Amino acid sequence: MLKCSLCVNDERTAKIDIIDGKPICRECQVYLKHPVEGERIRKELDELMKNVDKAIVAYSGGKDSVVALYLAKEVYKVPELEAVMIDHGLMAEEAIENARRIAEHLGVPFRVLRYDYSDIFRNALLKGQSPCRACSRRTMEKLRKYAIRKGYRYIITGHELPFGHHPYRLMSGGVIQIRLLSMMTEKERFEILKKLPFEFLELPGYTTNCLVLGPALELYWEKHGHSFEHRRIAALVRYGLMSRERAEKELQKPKVPEWQWEIVKKKLGIDFPRVP
Repeated sequence: MLKCSLCVNDERTAKIDIIDGKPICRECQVYLKHPVEGERIRKELDELMKNVDKAIVAYSGGKDSVVALYLAKEVYKVPELEAVMIDHGLMAEEAIENARRIAEHLGVPFRVLRYDYSDIFRNALLKGQSPCRACSRRTMEKLRKYAIRKGYRYIITGHELPFGHHPYRLMSGGVIQIRLLSMMTEKERFEILKKLPFEFLELPGYTTNCLVLGPALELYWEKHGHSFEHRRIAALVRYGLMSRERAEKELQKPKVPEWQWEIVKKKLGIDFPRVP
């Protein structure tokens, strides 16, 4: 199987060509022609944050949103912040307590908005698909409406990949989403977490808070033979934000403990076929 020499894509996830004797995926070919300038993006982010005087942080309690909250409060010193968690019904209770503890430690008001995303999760798991995009879309829309209702212009998120070549995007209603971790390496994020009373949850998949991700990854693996996070993680490697070794580990088929499966099945009211 051909594997890209620059990222972790292979023939299962991307078209690969041989260029100058090296296998390079089409996504890396685009990147080589139009490279993302990390330093310029970070400078643009710094300039933008000078004007942010009031914002909500999309706060899942996972490692990336915790880092985003820390940066907003301690580095950019946003005068008025609110950490808002959307509990979609399958957030780990430990993650919610983790989030609360960090917010209290940083002196930031913490609010939990509870919704039921069972329809998204049930549909994705039954079809062997990723629930993440639909979940993220719904969450950002709920946060956008909350921001407008409460008079916030900015929503800060913990994404490390920028919007193309910029760390922000304009949403409807004049709300601006800021990806505060744009072009920040995993090593830099872990250095910040060491400063905080953050507890890592042992959950399968690239998560420290969501109970549905592991089962969704397992079912997707059984159907497609690879992870639905492959292209995103390949981009992290391409941009130099994650090591290839770490990426390969994250892309392995997860082993979901039975207790986690039982919580998911009970919540969604349905059984899922698993391959032994």
